[in-house]
Amino acid sequence: MLDEYDTIIYRGSLHAVGIIGVNYITRNFDKLKNKKLVVFATGASPSGKEVINEIIANNIPEDQQKYIKFFYLRGGFNYDQLPPGNKVLMALLKWKIKRKKKQNKALTGDEKGMLAAYDKPVDFTKKRIHS
Repeated sequence: MLDEYDTIIYRGSLHAVGIIGVNYITRNFDKLKNKKLVVFATGASPSGKEVINEIIANNIPEDQQKYIKFFYLRGGFNYDQLPPGNKVLMALLKWKIKRKKKQNKALTGDEKGMLAAYDKPVDFTKKRIHS
């Protein structure tokens, strides 16, 4: 069905630096490489250059990166709405971060943000309009 289109835009959510489902694009790249390819991900991480480069490096093979335009849109995080399997993974991450903090090791901004988000959901998609 994708043969019918000149442009393919794929959106996946970001989980532990992995874009869910993007491997469909990368696995079928030879069939899609003559099309305009756009991948964008949404996640709770801040959208700094380092984060974006890490996402690209972990999801799009280096030989495909020049053909796939990538965008990152910061979304949100609500632990209570996660499926049970993801809750377990996130609980392990929380434990790892708390252990690091207990050892008096410096936490990154992402780690501090994740700890705060466990108790209070965050949503970076809402924009206020000031009049």
